[in-house]
Order: sequence, then structure tokens, then C-alpha cells
Amino acid sequence: MVIGLTGATLAFREEILDALNPGVRTVAVQSAPVMAPQQIMQAARLVKPHERVTSIILYDTPGSSARVGLAPAPGERKGETVYLNPYNGALLPELHYEGFFEWVEQLHRFLLLPRDPGKMVSGVLAFCLMGLALSGLYLRWPRRVWDWRTWLTFDTRMKGRSFLWGLHSVVGTWVMVVFLVFTMSGVYWAFDPIRDMADGWMGTLRPPRDAAPKPKTPKADKPAKAEAADLTASWATFEQNAPNWHMAFLRPPERASAPLQILWVAKDAPHVRARSSMSINQQTGALLKNELYADKPVGARFQSTIYPLHLGTYFGVVGQLIVFIAALALPGFGITGWMLYLNRRRQKRIARAERAQFAASAPAGAQDDPVLMAYASQTGQAERLALQSAAALQKAGVAVHVHSLEKLTPPQLGKYRRALFVASSFGEGEPPDSARRFSRLLNAAKEELKHVQYAVLALGDRNYAEFCGFGRTLDQRLAVLGAQPLHPMIEVDNGDAGALARWGNALRGLMGNDAAEVALTAAADDSDYASWRLDQRVLLNPGSIGLPLYEITLTGAIGEGWRPGALVDIWPGHYGPDAAPRRYSLASIPQDGSMQLVVRQVRCERGLGLASGWLTDQAAIGDEVRVRLIANPSFDAYPQPAPAIYIGNGSGIAGLRSHLRARVLEGAQRNWLIFGERQQEHDAVCAEEIRGWRAQGFLPELDLVYSRDVTGGGYVQDCMRDRADTLRNWIADGAVIFVCGSLQGMAGGVDDALAAIISRAQLEQLTEEGRYRRDVY
Repeated sequence: MVIGLTGATLAFREEILDALNPGVRTVAVQSAPVMAPQQIMQAARLVKPHERVTSIILYDTPGSSARVGLAPAPGERKGETVYLNPYNGALLPELHYEGFFEWVEQLHRFLLLPRDPGKMVSGVLAFCLMGLALSGLYLRWPRRVWDWRTWLTFDTRMKGRSFLWGLHSVVGTWVMVVFLVFTMSGVYWAFDPIRDMADGWMGTLRPPRDAAPKPKTPKADKPAKAEAADLTASWATFEQNAPNWHMAFLRPPERASAPLQILWVAKDAPHVRARSSMSINQQTGALLKNELYADKPVGARFQSTIYPLHLGTYFGVVGQLIVFIAALALPGFGITGWMLYLNRRRQKRIARAERAQFAASAPAGAQDDPVLMAYASQTGQAERLALQSAAALQKAGVAVHVHSLEKLTPPQLGKYRRALFVASSFGEGEPPDSARRFSRLLNAAKEELKHVQYAVLALGDRNYAEFCGFGRTLDQRLAVLGAQPLHPMIEVDNGDAGALARWGNALRGLMGNDAAEVALTAAADDSDYASWRLDQRVLLNPGSIGLPLYEITLTGAIGEGWRPGALVDIWPGHYGPDAAPRRYSLASIPQDGSMQLVVRQVRCERGLGLASGWLTDQAAIGDEVRVRLIANPSFDAYPQPAPAIYIGNGSGIAGLRSHLRARVLEGAQRNWLIFGERQQEHDAVCAEEIRGWRAQGFLPELDLVYSRDVTGGGYVQDCMRDRADTLRNWIADGAVIFVCGSLQGMAGGVDDALAAIISRAQLEQLTEEGRYRRDVY
């Protein structure tokens, strides 16, 4: 963090010094010619008569001061630098605040330690930063490697740990390359063996540092103030051979007989360290050596880029700005990393406390023979009843293990002596999506379950031909495997209170007949419902040959909101015990500021449907609506970034639209919508919104299918078969499939089409992985 802050301070060191010292390193541009090096030398001797000039730096930029370096005083490592007016040689003011930046540089490079140990500490820290950067890259490696949005964007609306992780990981990706440049250049400078090895690769290896210095030849006595040679001829030779020079660094030797060394940078040089060099005879002006930067070996040229890359000057002001931001981000990573660490510790502490509390509440000595309470739930009702049942058993002193069938296997089931199942059915007697894996494994199992006693509470709706189909299948299969029923299977029709009372009596058998009566209810408490206002009602399919389809908008207190794909229970008409709630898919997300539904008006012999008729026709704008949000985990957004395929028809656009709106806000662009209706002219629901998503790049694949058009558009499953190759490619890329709409026809047809395209086994695997999600009715 200290190195990052000091690095950010040094990123614009020269620009800051110039801003704090106006009129020192630059002066007002004049029409007069600038002074030559010989004139600069003479002017320096006038203002510093007792000092020896060791260097002169000149720039061809109009108004740039001449920088004159003086020999260090005895015992000092560095001499003074003075600035002279390039037009008249006048001494300019001293450069202030340079000492502060030199102190910051020592802190940055050596942490204010002595030079050699300071280099070692900085080098170790550079290695540590390299490890943090590369391990962070590994930890956030996404499934969609080639999707730049996955790497470089995150949802800024997230809160808590999710926001911190998004900020930490995404910004870390932005600056990853810069950090690697920092660390590699820092290691290069810090460790002499590494630097020697690298210099050897580049062909720029220096003489050994421990080599004995050459003995100095005794010098003959000479006048104390020997006059140096005139620089005029040498400068003329330089200008003749370097007409495009931008910066020239002259090092006048002590003896007039020694050659003049000039390092210079061309105007078209790739960076500020791209230096060429000349050696010129001071007496005659003859050119002794002229080494151009472009003629240097590749290794030497690469070595010269290390410092400009570290500073960012290799890419000009833009590079400096990038380095400044990256260096400034280092303290930010320290802060966010520490906060993430504290959050993780807090979550572990809470989890330990909850486990300890659960263990403390368990009856003594009962853990040796726990009861398994397993549930198969599509919309949460079976889970609710399973938890109520488990709580009642535990309150009576019976140890209970509660598990979803999603993760349970037959061998795990065989470890229990008593097992209770609360199983809802889906569609035409099928297992819920989360239980399909367990159902398949149980059908293939050969385990002996003669030691297991079991009971099944089957939830269903008699309006379906296969009433309680999965519960019945589960009961029969357990019997085939030898399990013994504690009591006959209990079937529950739409939360029938009598059936639930029989289940409560069965639980009392496990608790002991003298236990208190168990009260179970499939209905929600009144406190679970909230009052919302019917705010708007819009007909989406005027002129359609199908039943009217309405967008219903409700306004109320959003609170913590809901997840994409969530459901809502609606009490039709005035709230009372004679009414029954109806469930709808939410077509909006909390960020919309309202709750939106897409409701198909139902008509039967008795007239309009109870809930759909009230919402679409009978209720007045402004009427109160009692609603209850229902989590829908089987149709929730996938927990990891992945492409998404949305398939549906009719009012199924509701569940798909909530997901797509959330994806648009997240910036997730790889989405595919396959949606079917009757006629494009009348049934193009949400067409404007869909066109907008398409235009913005959020629907790179879009198929709208109209079955009753003159052209004979077919159905969504037909479209899927036509586009089978593309579907396979998307699935291979990790796509998640969401299906929402009518069970009859569409959902079954989509399921069969997918099985034909990718095989039934692979479709089952997608279900187990949570990549095949359905909300059908």
C-alpha cells in the first residue's frame, strides 16, 4: 500500500515540479537565438566560478532552460543542478520541493531502509504482489473466458460482499498487466543475480561488481584551473550528425584531451530512454563514435524500455495516467481484501454459532437414530411442509435431518432407519426438476432398503390426470426396494386440511401417542401477504384470435424485492376465507419500481376465471390487491455468469422478461429468446422492448415464432429443431436454458426437442447442474 501511494505520487513528478516552480525549467519564449553549449558553459562559470561543470542538458523545445550539473562536494554523492536562461545565460531560481520527491522516491524504492536491505525488501514485496495478482486471476477465472464483459464489468448495484468482490476482482483485472510490469521491473532492479541473468539474456551484462578497480595512473602536476577545450567544434559536429535531436546530454571531461561524450534522444524516439550516443574529439571536432539507438541489439533496446514502462512514459501521458491509477488502486485492494476477509470470518462465526445452537437444541441421545425428512419441491410448498414437520418432531425430542431430494442419493437414504418424504408433483405427474436426478437414481438402484421405514406425503391437484403422480411413483419404488411403510401414503389435494391432519397424526406416532397434536398448513399466514395497488392494466394483444392478454401493474412497498423468475400469489376480489389464491410469474424486477404480471384472461362455463377475470376486467384501477411473494429457486437466475437461452410462449413471456431485464442491467449480452404466439400482427407482445434489447446487442439470437400466420411459422419446438446446431453450440459454451409458459403442448414439446437435439441423458445432466430451469403451468 505504501509503495502504491508513493508510486502514484511519483507518476507525475516532473509535471508537478514544473507546476510548483514556474519560470525555472521553462521560460518565456523569445525571438532571440538560444545559447550554444560553449556559451552555457561560460555562463555557468560566471555564476558558479568555483564549481566544475560535469554535465549540460539541452532541449530543442522553445523556452526550455539549460540544466547544468556541477561536481559534488567532497563526501557527497550528488552535485548541485542549476538552471540557466537559454537566451541570456542568467541564473534561474532554485527548484523547490525536489527534496520531497527524492524522499518519496527513497520510500518507494527502499522503504527508507539502507540501500541494499531496502532493495531486498522491495523485491520480496514485488514477488508477493505478483503472487496476489496471479492467484486472484485464478480465483476469478470465469466460465465464459472470451466474453470481455465477464472480465471487465460488474453490477454496481450489488451490495455487501458481492459488491466488494466485484470491485476487487474486476478492477484487479483492469490493472493486471500494469501490476505484472510493476512487479517484474521491481524484481529486476531489486535482486542483482536476477538482473545479471536478465542482462545476460539481453546481451547487456555489466562487469562484475566485485572486480578490483583499475589502479589510477599518477597524474602529472597541472595548474589548478586547467582550461577545458572549447565545445564549439564538438557541438557543430553533433548537430551535423544528429539534425533531429530533441534532448542532448553533454558530459564535458576534466581534461581537454579527452573526448566529449553526448547522449541524445531523437524527436521520433519511441520513448525517453531511447538514447543514441556520440564521442567527439574536443580539439578537432572529429566524430570518434556514433551509436544510434536503432542500431543497438534487440536486447539493449528492450532493456532501455524497462524504466519507461515502469513509469508509464513509454505510452506518453496516457501511460502515465494508467500507471497513476494502477498505483493508487493498490491501497484500495488492501482495503477491499481486508474487508472481504473480515466478512468471511464473520460469516464463519455466524455459521458456527448456528450449528452450535442447533446441536444444543437436539434431544440428548437421539442423534444415533435421526429421522430423514426429505422433500421434493417445485415452488416451495413441499419444503414449507417438510420444515413444519421437522420442527414438530424436533420439538418433541426426535432428531431430524432435513434434505432436499436434489442432493440425496439412494446410498445416503440407506443410512437411515426412518425416512419421511414430502413430494410434490410437477406437470403430468412428473417429479419436480430438482428431484429428477434422485428419481432416476432410485429407479436404477439395487440397494436393499428392508431396514428402512418410510412415509410419503404426496402433494397434487386433482385437476391433473396424474394426480400426485410423483408421490405415487416414489411410494411404489420404495416398496419394491424392500422399504416398509410406516403408514399408507397420504395424498393432499390443493392443501386439503383433512389430509394434512392425517399426516400430523402419523408424525405423532413417531413422537409418541401422548405428544401434542401437530398443526400443519399448506397455506401462508395472513402476515405473509401485503397490500398493493392496481395501478395500470394494458391489453397486449388487441384483435387477437386468442383470449385477451393483459399487462397488470401493481405498486406497493418493494422492500427487499425479489429475484428474477419469482412468483406471486394473488387473492382475487376482496380478501376473505372463501377466496383461493392464484399464482403468477412476475414479469418485472425490483428496479422497475413496480410489480408487473402478464395475465391471460380465462373463460369457462361459469364465466371469467376467478383471479384472471378480476385482475383483467372486474377490479377498478386503484383497488387494493393482496399479494405474497414466492421464491422460485428452480427458475432463479443461474448463480454463475453464463449464456442464457429463454424459451416460452403466451403469458410465459412474464417469467422470461424478468430474467431478460435483469440481464440487461447486469450488462450480460449473450442471450437468446425463442418465443411463440399466434399472429405477429396481433400477438407480438412486448415487441418494442424486445426490439430495443436486440438493437442494444442484448439479444444476439432472437426467434419469434407465430403459429397461425399465413406463412405457417410453426411452434417454438420446431424452431429449436431448425436451429439445432446453434443450440448445441450454446449449450457446449455453458448456456443455461429457461422455459416458461404452458405445460400443455409447449413445455412437453420443448423437452422432447431438447432431448432429440442433445440426448435425453445430457438433458438430465443439465437438470442436475441447474442449467435446465422451468416455470410451466
